Amino acid sequence: MNCFPSGNIVDLGVGSPGESKEAMGTMGSTGVPVTTKDELVAATERDGVEFLFAMFVDMHGKPCAKMVPVSAIDGLMADGAGFAGFAAGPMGQSPSSPDLLAMPDLSSYMPAPWRPGLGIVQCDPYVLGEPWPFAPRVILRRQLDRLAASGLTLKVGAEAEYFLVRRSASGGIEVADPMDQAKAPCYDARALTRMYDHLTTVSRHMNTLGWSNYANDHEDANGQFEQNFAYADAMTTADRVIVFRYMIHSLAAEAGMLATFMPKPFSNLTGNGLHMHLSMWGNDGSELFADPADSRGLGMSSMGYSFVGGLLEHAQALAAVACPTVNSYKRLASAAPDSGAAWSPVYATYGGNDRTHMLRVPDPGRVEDRCIDGSANPYLTMSALVAAGLDGIDREVNPGEPCELNLLKLTEAEAQECGLVAMPMTLWHALDHLETDGVLREGLGKTPEGDYVDYFVATKRAEARAAHAEVTSWELERYLSAI
Repeated sequence: MNCFPSGNIVDLGVGSPGESKEAMGTMGSTGVPVTTKDELVAATERDGVEFLFAMFVDMHGKPCAKMVPVSAIDGLMADGAGFAGFAAGPMGQSPSSPDLLAMPDLSSYMPAPWRPGLGIVQCDPYVLGEPWPFAPRVILRRQLDRLAASGLTLKVGAEAEYFLVRRSASGGIEVADPMDQAKAPCYDARALTRMYDHLTTVSRHMNTLGWSNYANDHEDANGQFEQNFAYADAMTTADRVIVFRYMIHSLAAEAGMLATFMPKPFSNLTGNGLHMHLSMWGNDGSELFADPADSRGLGMSSMGYSFVGGLLEHAQALAAVACPTVNSYKRLASAAPDSGAAWSPVYATYGGNDRTHMLRVPDPGRVEDRCIDGSANPYLTMSALVAAGLDGIDREVNPGEPCELNLLKLTEAEAQECGLVAMPMTLWHALDHLETDGVLREGLGKTPEGDYVDYFVATKRAEARAAHAEVTSWELERYLSAI
């Protein structure tokens, strides 16, 4: 069987619209960048901000914050905002641990236009005067410092999909818009119009923040939406994903709805992805993944292909970080939903403008990772992607020719004949791969108690055991009277 047939690569159509380089564009900014306390005070006065959320996230990506009056900025700058780390979530602390001090990164400051008077500043947690190696933002900063030492900058565009739902009378969930019941709702202008107020409000807020919103659409599932903003350096994009989620949750709640980024909230509908578009840049502004003379025809450089090779070689371990919940594998390993396509990868392959592959090269100079889902912690995910991609670059890994098969039509026997690597079927299987992956182990770093990977794996195995212990309605329907 010819696993890599010749011919043009076909764009299958559905996915995220407006992904051109022009749309991803140059990120905007709100005023002069904040770098000093005086500039922070001036920015809060300009924006009418009375309170600041000093924010960080735990392993699961939960935004944790203390509300600090602007009048207390001196104390925030000097001492940080104090937290009992054990209470915040999995942050590598016990009740007896010393305070976790969230030290503000002033460059991350932004007003919260949906909540007048509030500003947000992302923080790097410290313990006893040192950056806390259990903190996801600290882990990503360390990885980006490694890139910077080599004269490299990773830029990332993120596509955050979400559902707008309501609690049903039975205690479950249902699509918030009762008229959104079409079998093929993707891009439906009528469904888009019914959520016009919500979507336009989000768009205006993103543009107020300088994020350059360039597209808003109804996605493939009933009640599912995506709102795109410009790519930026990795840390900025990770911060924006966290704020975007928080903003969407806040606005939905105010409108009597519930927003969810859960990977698979409905068994019969498409799940939520957090696709990331990755490109590497030099200090001189050059696009290091781009090569118009690429003999493979995708416009990628040898460095870009080696980066792709690294992502492919570590794909099964990366899944544990990029798809970090039990529910993730209801999306990743799912059968086709009502729309006819799951839009999530089954095999670790790469191709051109073809959305059946894990890695898609839609334009010269960038690669899209379609494995990542809505539950991913963006800081940890980008840290793992950097580790895998740099390993590919360092070893000059050759990913081979792009796969030109439509993987949705490929049988398991044909995939085995081609030697395709299947993505893990469960979180437990993905954790097995992560636990033995030395590159990701080194990339996510060490803690006072050992490698962060071991802490992550232990935390997630406990989550998987708790899920496995639950008796589900599916099991009752299947087995109650059958045995």
